[in-house]
Amino acid sequence: MKKLFLLRHGEAGFVEGSDFQRPLTPRGITAIKKVGAILQESIDEIDLMYCSPAQRTRETAEWLGKYVLIKNSELQLNIYSGDLSTMMQMIDSTPDEVSSCLIVGHNPVISLLLSSLSDSEYINLSPGNLAILEFDVESWKLIISGSGDLKEIIN
Repeated sequence: MKKLFLLRHGEAGFVEGSDFQRPLTPRGITAIKKVGAILQESIDEIDLMYCSPAQRTRETAEWLGKYVLIKNSELQLNIYSGDLSTMMQMIDSTPDEVSSCLIVGHNPVISLLLSSLSDSEYINLSPGNLAILEFDVESWKLIISGSGDLKEIIN
């Protein structure tokens, strides 16, 4: 059994500089803290996190990490600039010893990934929303569109 957590970064503000440098707003931080507190009630740790290197996703991951132990993490530029295909390739390359994986990313690709994996009509994850999917497989390589069971969306 594999468990995938898809988290859209919390609400971000606008600052001078690039889109890449946008920080979380106080409201965004509050939303992630709420998600973290709810998630903490059901799990203690996540084996691996893939996170976009953008400021707002890194801050989102840091706040979530105050509630749930994230054992290993990798910054992945493809989450910021990639498409559905590159996200699926990233999942496919996840080591099989990993049972639970968190992806902290951006719209539209994080919502497209959720919709594709759960074989649903388009599901729009709002900022700070976390989707939990389960897959009845032993290898991440066996995860394909429509193979996920959407267990919950925490907002």
